Amino acid sequence: MDKSLLGKWTETEDQSYPGLFFLFLEDGTFESHYDALGIVSSGTWQADEGLIDMDQQKHTFGLVGKYEGCYKIENNLLKMKLVAAGEHARPTDLNGAVTYIKEED
Repeated sequence: MDKSLLGKWTETEDQSYPGLFFLFLEDGTFESHYDALGIVSSGTWQADEGLIDMDQQKHTFGLVGKYEGCYKIENNLLKMKLVAAGEHARPTDLNGAVTYIKEED
């Protein structure tokens, strides 16, 4: 587990869903909220060496399933690109990645 991902990461204002956040917890679970649409989701995650796998087990609109992708952390910014596992190949670069800013713990 890449512990540098632990904590709350919020999508920046210049992205598609500003304010959406992921909270990565040390027990391998995550929560995500997008208050603008009342969306809440949660599940499990694993990450190491720039690769991330997420299993979204609950979602307000029923969008559950496995997601895989890549990520990079620079200072207080996380760039992450995810796709639905099995529907697309795992991304190999961060072109088109979403940018999140680390919130204070």
